[in-house]
Amino acid sequence: MLNQLLEALPAHTRGALFVAQAQRSQGPRGRYAPSPSGPLHLGNLRTALLSWLQARQQGGEWLLRIDDLDTPRNRAGAEQGALADLQWLGLAWDGPLVRQSERRGLYNTVLSALRRTGLLYPCRCSRRLLADLSAPHGAWPVYPGSCRQAGHRWGPEAGRLPSWRLRLSAASIGWQELGPGPHQLDGPSQVGDVVLRRGDGFLAYHLATAVDELWLGISTVVRGEDLWHATGPQVALMQLLAQAPPSYWHVPLVRDGHGQRLAKREGAMGLAGWRERGFGPAELVGQWAAELGWLPPGSVLTAQELLQEIFRKRP
Repeated sequence: MLNQLLEALPAHTRGALFVAQAQRSQGPRGRYAPSPSGPLHLGNLRTALLSWLQARQQGGEWLLRIDDLDTPRNRAGAEQGALADLQWLGLAWDGPLVRQSERRGLYNTVLSALRRTGLLYPCRCSRRLLADLSAPHGAWPVYPGSCRQAGHRWGPEAGRLPSWRLRLSAASIGWQELGPGPHQLDGPSQVGDVVLRRGDGFLAYHLATAVDELWLGISTVVRGEDLWHATGPQVALMQLLAQAPPSYWHVPLVRDGHGQRLAKREGAMGLAGWRERGFGPAELVGQWAAELGWLPPGSVLTAQELLQEIFRKRP
């Protein structure tokens, strides 16, 4: 029997999910999902290479998805720049480019089903209040459930709409995890009731990402270790849909000479700076392979040659 949330989905949406999951069972499928909020830096691009290698060495597909839902953060030309950078590195993707901005209908359909089945509630906590409440939790602020039983209306109050939060049960959330971090997260105490629709009407990252991993049939996600905490909420949503999550690889970040992670907002160096120094893609791929301990320093090879080298070394 279908669970309540699946039954609340339209038949065609449910059918598309089952088709995607059947497709996933037929072979590996990975993805890379940059946001067009600025030029990709070298850390972003190394993760793209690792994701591409993981999919290709398994003989699987590699999809490219543009996470462009948060339109205020999007920057003109950033998508075109990302595509050009990936092509320059020799990382070809399979199938058509996927843009989240073109999939809002799917996300809203799942969101509506969540609301109809009582899995969402309206939250009117301010960002400042949440920061104060969450301070003891350090880098991962967990929502304390202030509005769970408050009985707020879904409509506007004092000119403001509420955000929509996912109501998690007390059951533990478990998944296959191949990166750093624990293998179990307890929903309320370590993940919290995350926002799936913001008060300004924007759909949240957790909703769109979890839906896409399922409806695109993704079997493995390779991403930076800074997104480790995003995994729990996304897996919780997948489990509410009675679907197995992908396997996750959270890879170490590229850091600068001071040990700080590279960041777009800090203007971290991308391929433009690399090319200005007279280097090509083979030098960059070789440097990454050496940093990862796969090849000796000074190696020069393309992404395809690195893939062949990995195949050659496999037992």
